[in-house]
Amino acid sequence: MHSTVVRLQNVFSFFTTVAFCVAAVIALSSFINPQVPTASIRLRDVQVYVRKGRPFYYSQKKEEYAYMSFDLDADLSTLFNWNTKQVFVYVKAVYPSHKPGLPDSEAIIWDAILPSASAPWHQNHYIHPSPKGSQKKPKKNSKDNKGKSQAEAWPHGQGILHLTNQRPKYQITDFSGKLANRTSVRLELGWNVQPWVGALVWENKRDFGMWKALEGGVSERFNLPAIGKKVDGRKLEMEKGKEGHRLEVGGEYPIAGKGKRV
Repeated sequence: MHSTVVRLQNVFSFFTTVAFCVAAVIALSSFINPQVPTASIRLRDVQVYVRKGRPFYYSQKKEEYAYMSFDLDADLSTLFNWNTKQVFVYVKAVYPSHKPGLPDSEAIIWDAILPSASAPWHQNHYIHPSPKGSQKKPKKNSKDNKGKSQAEAWPHGQGILHLTNQRPKYQITDFSGKLANRTSVRLELGWNVQPWVGALVWENKRDFGMWKALEGGVSERFNLPAIGKKVDGRKLEMEKGKEGHRLEVGGEYPIAGKGKRV
């Protein structure tokens, strides 16, 4: 009963109980931090074209693709608190399914990882573009950004985005292979808050205590145009990142390095 092993077990059990209680208090304390996110998103340009093969290397059939650029103004600063590690923010295109009665289709066209001030540096963290007229332009996903101050990484403030004519990261398609002339399409902003301790929290559509619903964040509805003339996918510039195997623009093979295919 009073052996060394039993005492160690009791100490470890007490330690884990205290650690769990502290973690639970930290996780629950996030709910007392007010959240008032706001956003405005506008479509800038949309193109629909036909090319053989998806942006992935396993398909060889001809399909229709949509390329969308947009303007985004968002204030997500209130999503950051003492328990926030990072916020995964994304813009998705929502459009009716090709068959009546089915739920709307959704496809992400752009995403970014917004780190908190206490999060360790990672090459996938998003660096906001410098405002027009600024002399310094940060290099995205570069080791030179390691240790970069919050003022340099966030020229408008942490969690505040002002993007103009933002190029998409991903071109979208539909499993039916048809996208032209789709009606009632809209762009929506979404996010996922990843805390140090606790559950993942997605964007809130309704007020929940001190957490207010997102104000705005949905574009006006628009229609996809008819298929334009033949377009070389490489001529449509896409935003690139280093999240694993980023696909080459208009290509069918993932990139392993600079200009190298796998």
